[in-house]
Amino acid sequence: MYNFNLCKKLPLVVCFSLFSFSSIADVPNQNSSESTWEKNKPYQITILHTNDHHGRFWQNDIGEYGLSAQKTVVDHIRQEVTAKGGKLLLLSGGDINTGVPESDVLQARPDFIGMSEIGYDAMAVGNHEFDHPLPIIREQQKWASFPFLSANTYFKDSDKRVFDAYKIFNLNGIKVAVFGLTTDDTIFLASPKNTDGIEFRKTLPEAQKVIAQIKTTEHPDMIIAVTHMGHYENGEHGSMAPGDVELARGLQSGDLDMIVGGHSQNPVCMASPNKRITEYVPGTPCAPDQQNGTWIVQAHEWGKYVGRADFTFLNGKLTLQNYQLIPINLKKEVDNGNGTKRLEYYTQEIPQNKQLLERLTPYQEQGKQQLLVKSGQLIGRLEGDRSIVRYQQSNMGQLLLSAFVEKTNADIGIMSGGMIRDSLIEGNITYRDILKVEPFGNSVVYFELTGAELIDYLKVAISKKPGAGAYAHFKNLIITKEGENIVDVKIKNEPLDLQKRYRIATLDFLAAGGDGYPITNTLPTYVDTGYRDADAVKQYFETHSPINATDYEPTPFILDK
Repeated sequence: MYNFNLCKKLPLVVCFSLFSFSSIADVPNQNSSESTWEKNKPYQITILHTNDHHGRFWQNDIGEYGLSAQKTVVDHIRQEVTAKGGKLLLLSGGDINTGVPESDVLQARPDFIGMSEIGYDAMAVGNHEFDHPLPIIREQQKWASFPFLSANTYFKDSDKRVFDAYKIFNLNGIKVAVFGLTTDDTIFLASPKNTDGIEFRKTLPEAQKVIAQIKTTEHPDMIIAVTHMGHYENGEHGSMAPGDVELARGLQSGDLDMIVGGHSQNPVCMASPNKRITEYVPGTPCAPDQQNGTWIVQAHEWGKYVGRADFTFLNGKLTLQNYQLIPINLKKEVDNGNGTKRLEYYTQEIPQNKQLLERLTPYQEQGKQQLLVKSGQLIGRLEGDRSIVRYQQSNMGQLLLSAFVEKTNADIGIMSGGMIRDSLIEGNITYRDILKVEPFGNSVVYFELTGAELIDYLKVAISKKPGAGAYAHFKNLIITKEGENIVDVKIKNEPLDLQKRYRIATLDFLAAGGDGYPITNTLPTYVDTGYRDADAVKQYFETHSPINATDYEPTPFILDK
């Protein structure tokens, strides 16, 4: 049985002494007409947080994470904090949508119901919330018992926000303001058909604007930003929009006490100032980032952890007493010494909350028969890990593009690495497996360009930097560069003809300008096949199985002269 007295039973490295993270950050001045806290009296405030949930309402195949076990942890911490006279907030850094078929086919309804049962207080609006059109998002808001926050998301050409900018919480007389921000890259990351009429304004100016408004009208004692912007080490965000580090550095010191983040899907655990631990081990110490007097936290992804920050508020000053990432049934492989391995918990087993488990079970079962139908067989592994597909070509990218090219009888195929969301391992492949790889429901489309027009298109595609979701994957294409210039292109190993028309297969997301690619869905040659990407891949498996992963190993597509 899991022992919930974490800081007494877990190793010392997991729970931190009071002085380990003790620091004082300025908070807005007390306003006698608004604040009701008592002088010289310490108050305990605990902030719990998760982010990038991506449909993981149910535990995985080996029993890791899931909302039922998360509720067990949150319930105990809430009881512990309340018994000591403290107050607690539970916040999410957004991206509830997209990632697991059982959730995707139900538009994340079980996820929002489960989060409501756990008692979330607010969430940032993530870019993947816009995997659905606004009417579906409005339905999700009804399923949730907590507000969706985004101060920088507006209806286009207006001053009207799409969501609430902030919410005020009164914690034993301490006024806590929580405001939300959504990466302004969402306009490129989400399907344009879902963001029509919506704009995502720059996050720093909007943060400055809403902080000034909150200070003037609410007189808070503590301000928290719940964001979906990403944590980029030392502010080096590359081709992505600025993230949490840049936000904290851009504000006045003392304006913001804490950032609860998401989007980059990292455990934000610092090895030293501006240097993050790249391979964080569950159950080991985690020091949050601090920039310009602002604490920055992020709890990896999928509900693998619940982040816990314990603060003391005394006479208008806020001190972080303790911070930790609590693993939710995460497991590791342990060598038995005889050529076999076993799974062990990194810390201790957390039982699932029975009531929530029973409530979520019908959603897990719904549609399961359709999802588990065998589509084909795979020999080897098709690599779809984000650490690979956002940096280099992969056999998974080649397999997917092969399916799209075959469906459209195209000459070449193009897609972005961010559209590949999982790997496939050897064995029988079901529709559910394919939907985990391609969960967005994009349509397979094609269009035609002359050779000369194709060169202009390729200049944009190859400008997408490694590490970004926009990083391009190609099929049947070899490009030779001299410096930054394209000097030669081969299609199916044949020299490019500048006058010839070529058919390009892609997905409607990119054709509509997603990820910053050229808009091609307005061309007279544009055709939307009406086939969902996952359905085209399913059909490809059915036609060509068994699929041998080695047949799809990529060859270099860019050569330097």
